[in-house]
Amino acid sequence: MRRVALATADEESPKHLTGPHHPERPERVELILAHLRRCGLLEQLIPIQAQPAGPEWIELVHEPAYIRRVEQTCLRSEPVIDSMDTEISPGSYGAALHAAGAALKLCDAVVSGKASAGFAAMRPPGHHAEHALAMGFCLFNNAAIAARYLQKRHGLRRILIVDWDVHHGNGSQHAFEKDADVFYFSTHQYPHYPGTGAASEKGEGAGVGATLNVPMRAGSGDAEYRRAFEQVLLPAALAFRPEAVLVSAGFDAHRDDPLGEIQLTEGMYGEMTRIVRRIAEESSAVGVISLLEGGYHPVAMPLSVESHLRALLQD
Repeated sequence: MRRVALATADEESPKHLTGPHHPERPERVELILAHLRRCGLLEQLIPIQAQPAGPEWIELVHEPAYIRRVEQTCLRSEPVIDSMDTEISPGSYGAALHAAGAALKLCDAVVSGKASAGFAAMRPPGHHAEHALAMGFCLFNNAAIAARYLQKRHGLRRILIVDWDVHHGNGSQHAFEKDADVFYFSTHQYPHYPGTGAASEKGEGAGVGATLNVPMRAGSGDAEYRRAFEQVLLPAALAFRPEAVLVSAGFDAHRDDPLGEIQLTEGMYGEMTRIVRRIAEESSAVGVISLLEGGYHPVAMPLSVESHLRALLQD
């Protein structure tokens, strides 16, 4: 069995309070951990406790004035920031720092060889967060920060981000659309929130060709995603030869999720994971670093995480 790390922020994550009716709420992580304990997977994972990400790493993606604005808006107990769906509380800033920090700790574990892969069960999610704008439940872009951290802290160059959340990761795409060294691949329901992610969006300038969107119609399921991963992602990623692979692991493309109309089964998350692992292994990448994004059904989401982790653990 392979060594897989699980990063959490047990003290800070629950402090990001979004209200009892908001889909992105503290119970999401609690449900994951409780399910992993019941099915016997939790004891097979290497536990990592997140530390807050330092400002020098967050500033690689977000402007300093925005970081200060997030902090001050949370401390003032404002109910939302930048959009009505991005609800916050006084503890949200600390939780966001720890969510980004969980990603960085996983990067360290995988690059050092302590683990061959890792999953961060943290919140708030991140792939909608723009350079200076909070969006779609997201404050700091955890995947983008991790990509820059791998480059600046660990000296890696070519980073692949695979985003299978039901929503397009506009913030991640925009962070790297002019950068040929970060390859961003996304499958997502289209048209759907946030409105980006058309197949014609392929990057800009030096980054043309390093953005690859596969928009999916409502009702698409395992067969359509299998084709996208096998016939589109796999050859493109192997040609890119990443040195590390990041996954924006949203589980809201499941057929039971309330926020999307994609029809994936939980088993498909294992299939997609095995393809991502193949890319990492055939490219001699350091490993796969997976970060929780969406996923809002209380049963389907933990089952999908289990499928994902079993595929990471499998020899």
